[in-house]
Formats: sequence, structure tokens, C-alpha cells
Amino acid sequence: MTQTMPVSIRWAQIDVEPGPLLIAASPSGLCYVGSPGASYEELERGLKRAFPGGVALDNDEDAMAQYAAQVFAYLKGEQGEFTLSLDLMGTPFQRKVWQALLDIPYGQTSSYSEIAQRIGRPDAVRAVGTAIGANPVLIGIPCHRVIGKNGALTGYRGGLEMKRHLLELERRVPSNGEIR
Repeated sequence: MTQTMPVSIRWAQIDVEPGPLLIAASPSGLCYVGSPGASYEELERGLKRAFPGGVALDNDEDAMAQYAAQVFAYLKGEQGEFTLSLDLMGTPFQRKVWQALLDIPYGQTSSYSEIAQRIGRPDAVRAVGTAIGANPVLIGIPCHRVIGKNGALTGYRGGLEMKRHLLELERRVPSNGEIR
């Protein structure tokens, strides 16, 4: 049996509006952006799920500066998409869903059923929702751009107020603006 080495993960807390975010990157790219105010324990749990061979965490603001700069630029409305590498660990289905999220243009939204159609699995709307909920890189993978079929704001790990904030930032709050 082969013993795998823990993946070296650098992380930092960045203070942004609507609240502090924990971000982390592996040597391959950004692998985690947490919810506002999320704990270090949530970061640890998320990374251990993503990297089952183990992780070695190092708080390193300097190493994370380029990622932090992109989060800041996005939240200021200065940058619509992330240009740095992402390191996404998930099932093939999750990765397919996350890629579909990356394909939603800045300032636009899509429904869960539209994502299911886009990935060729029209009957997998609930599974699409579950994959979206497992997104480890909030903002970087724009799951906030996914809304209910009726235009309602639904489910978001960062909280519905953050989802509304991000959509308003992109100036695309659904016309009914209803939160469910």
C-alpha cells in the first residue's frame, strides 16, 4: 500500500465586506474560499474532504496575496472573473457542474434546471444542486449566479444575503428579488 504525502496548503484570512473570508491554495491553485465569518475548523474540514491524502496547512499571507488581490478586485467590482489557477477536487459529476458554473457570464444568472440541461443531465436537477452546494471556491466558481427556476434566490453556503450582495455587485438581482 502506498502512503501519500499530505498536500501543502497555504491559507490566509482576508478582511472584506460582507465579512472576513478564509482562502486557501495548493501548489496547483486556489482550492478554497469560505463563507463570510467561517471558522478555521470549516476550512480544515473542507480541505480534508477535498484532499483525502491529508493536508499540511500553513498560514502565509504573502503566498496568498495574489489570490487575495483577485477576491478584493472582484468584491470592488473591478474584476469580473478570476484569472489565477483553480485546484478543484471533486467527483467527475461535481467537476462538470462546476465547469458549467464557470461558463455563466459575469452579470448573468442561470437556473439549476438550465445547468442540468447544459451538462446533458436534465433529470439530475437535485444532484446539480448538491454539487453546487459542495463548491469549495465561493466567488471563484460563481455558484451565486444560480437561482431558482422562478427567479428566486435559493440556497447558498455563504448565506442568501451574501448571494444577494454578489448579484447586486454584478447588477443582476432577479426582477422579483425574492429570497427563498
